[in-house]
Amino acid sequence: MRKLLNTLYVTAADSYLARDGENVLVLMGEKEQREKFRIPVHNLEQIVTFGYTGGSPALFQLCTERGVGLTFLNEYGGFQARIQGKVNGNVLLRRKQYRIADGAEGVNLSGRFIQAKIINSRNVLRRAIRDHGAEINVGKVTESAQALKRLALSVTKMPSGDTIRGVEGEAARIYFGAFNELILGDRELFYMKTRNRRPPLDPLNAMLSFLYTMLRIDVQSALETVGLDPAVGFLHRDRPGRASLALDLMEELRPYLADRLVLSLVNRRQLSAKSFIVKENGAILLKDDARKEVLAAWQKRKQEEITHPFLGEKIPIGLLPYAQALLLARHIRGDLDDYPPFLWK
Repeated sequence: MRKLLNTLYVTAADSYLARDGENVLVLMGEKEQREKFRIPVHNLEQIVTFGYTGGSPALFQLCTERGVGLTFLNEYGGFQARIQGKVNGNVLLRRKQYRIADGAEGVNLSGRFIQAKIINSRNVLRRAIRDHGAEINVGKVTESAQALKRLALSVTKMPSGDTIRGVEGEAARIYFGAFNELILGDRELFYMKTRNRRPPLDPLNAMLSFLYTMLRIDVQSALETVGLDPAVGFLHRDRPGRASLALDLMEELRPYLADRLVLSLVNRRQLSAKSFIVKENGAILLKDDARKEVLAAWQKRKQEEITHPFLGEKIPIGLLPYAQALLLARHIRGDLDDYPPFLWK
């Protein structure tokens, strides 16, 4: 199992990344740059920067040589670019991945991803009923959970990717239709009319979109680590510049890793109206301090341990993307008869 390392998040807009031997340096200041932080590269799994952070060619070389992913996001979390080193894995694994993507097995995998997503979404609702039954509309949440159960049973029988995507869309409508009932904090501030993105139009969507971006980065890194091509998926269609397989694999992890963390942050009142900024186009985005708060909670969450339902061993939650990527690669190679998705119990 891969050792869980750290992600370095660089959020200050005037930061500059540099190299000193085997160390990554974060320098501050536009004119006279001073050292703000340093960390040995072997302690890092990836670096994620926000804003207009730059870096030296020597730092880029160090990251590619040591297998440290380097991702550039804009100041609000939108993806801009990613630097990576040599491609991992062997050509036979990737060629089989490409063949599966065009055949019936690709449809089967699509169904597995979405079935797991629906089951995990249903378990988010059921957990809310168990923990907060006296504070929420149990009837509405129960009705939505039952509807998701029916969809989860039907999705693997769908004959094509299009029909599976249709079921996924219906499940998302039902799930997010009940999501407001799970809000115990400031319901007026965090009320979500509908799931939206590009741009998010309310605080809850802003938080969800931000954490989905963080999750996608982790999943893409995991796929590259086990030797799969993140660009060639089974559910999401191929598109230049799109990490389709990363989007596929993260579907089953969204409810457990991202949605539950958003609910925790809101219900613990860790964020308020002052945590967000409204842009001229109506977009709602996290302010810098709030983004740091969410990132700190994200990293803390990844350090918690669970017993993996298929592997039967305790792992940090942050290793879930790698565990699932490894299982997917083993299935594609033929070592597993089917892909075992992550199912949260």
